[in-house]
Amino acid sequence: MKIGLVQLNPVIGDFEKNCAKIVEWSRRAKDKGCSLAIFPELAVSGYPPLDLLERNAFLDASDRALTNLILNLPELDVMVGCIERRDNDRGKPLYNSAVVIRGKKIVFRARKQLLPSYDVFDETRYFEPGPSSEMYELQGHRFCVTVCEDVWHHEVRDHEIKPVADFFVAAEEKGVSVDAVINISASPFQRDKEEVRRNIFREICKNHNIPLLYSNQVGGQDSLLFDGCSLVMNSSGEIIAQAEGFKEDLITIDDLYQSGLNRSSPRQPEADVYDALVMGVRDYATKCGFSSAVLGLSGGIDSAVTAAIAVDALGPKNVLGVALPSPYSSSDSFEDAENLATNLDCNFEVIPIAGLFSAFRESLSPFFKKTREDLTEQNIQARIRGNLLMALSNKFNHLLLATGNKSEMAVGYCTLYGDMSGGLAAISDVPKQLVYQLARYINRDGVVIPLRTITKAPTAELKPDQCDQDDLPPYEILDSILELHLEGGEGVGEIVNRGFEETLVRDILRRVRLNEYKRKQAPMGLKVTTKAFGCGRRFPNVQNFQQ
Repeated sequence: MKIGLVQLNPVIGDFEKNCAKIVEWSRRAKDKGCSLAIFPELAVSGYPPLDLLERNAFLDASDRALTNLILNLPELDVMVGCIERRDNDRGKPLYNSAVVIRGKKIVFRARKQLLPSYDVFDETRYFEPGPSSEMYELQGHRFCVTVCEDVWHHEVRDHEIKPVADFFVAAEEKGVSVDAVINISASPFQRDKEEVRRNIFREICKNHNIPLLYSNQVGGQDSLLFDGCSLVMNSSGEIIAQAEGFKEDLITIDDLYQSGLNRSSPRQPEADVYDALVMGVRDYATKCGFSSAVLGLSGGIDSAVTAAIAVDALGPKNVLGVALPSPYSSSDSFEDAENLATNLDCNFEVIPIAGLFSAFRESLSPFFKKTREDLTEQNIQARIRGNLLMALSNKFNHLLLATGNKSEMAVGYCTLYGDMSGGLAAISDVPKQLVYQLARYINRDGVVIPLRTITKAPTAELKPDQCDQDDLPPYEILDSILELHLEGGEGVGEIVNRGFEETLVRDILRRVRLNEYKRKQAPMGLKVTTKAFGCGRRFPNVQNFQQ
């Protein structure tokens, strides 16, 4: 029996489009001789619908979409993730379900048993845990069907219910053999997560001597990036079929016990991050109705990497880079910005801000005449730039891309309503050291980002002879401390015990704490690490816990 796994890029709430895709990919699977086509979690509605699940009109539209889908599918079994209502008055009103459609009706259901409520997930807010799954049978083959988190009990040890293990215990008690585990997922991307997933799947395969089929959502959805990477493993935990990452795809398999694929050379670690960011910018822009983007080009590495991502996402003619030189901008920075635009073949314009800066200073001089210049004057320049870029965004319907990185966002080395202005912060979850790695990856086949941009000391150029390291520790130290604190959840004592100087650690964590209010007003960013600012991070603005 041949099985097809489809990784779909849905749009939340666009039921007509999502179902049309499911029908089209089901036909492709049938044309390839498949008896079963497997689609990701909540493929009908898109994942995650969040509080749309609390609107009856959304649920009614979901019901209608599923009814129409059932009537329009070709003649093969189609397993698809969808919302199902519960009749019981107690508990949550919905199930997160996997259903199998055969012959214009639903012939099988499995309801998600483990509902994640950590990091970016909040499924217990909407869904009720499902009961133990029954056996799905097709052409004499028997399958254990699970939904996303149901297989992660091998990783998340505090789950009392273990859906896969419990299923096999029940099957053994009935004297029934099982041919494979199926998992439909909407599992977001983050750096190094793919290997974590594979290890969980291998453990299941080896523990139960069983193949596993995994179909995952793909595409960008707000901050979340779904990589797809659907796969099939044999009972030894070897990958025998693998879908492409970061794009819609269909893979087929007719022998679940064949040998593993020959492993190709490993990709550079930053390659997946780059592809995820390109996909995220493309999907956020197009799903929100934008076809073009604008961003400021400073000649620095952050704007250069963001520009390269934007060009790969939207095409060079749909990206406008704008140099906004101030009285403190160097000729080198302007040349680097211009050369970058030439290398990327994107649109490039120059708007000097010296005159506007002088006008601001003159207007404020009666109030500032007895004060020294300080951060205020630096921020005025950043805010002038932000206003000009927003004007271009408004006038020409460009998506404005903010260019700040995670290291800067963490410690508040950014200007509210200035360089933080924008509709999407493409690299706000990318630490500075990873920004450099991405720059070198972009240049892997030749110079795209000018070499001087990569080698020169980072600077905001908002005052004479300014350098980032005048206000911040070296980025390799800063990033190490931030990763331990933000992703590892470590406090002052734990980080100091790793060998970092206590005064420095306290200062960095103080900056993180004090700048929460800025980040709450920042544009949405794309999540690529285990803990990103925004979605999944829930810290109060006003707090004084200093450990």
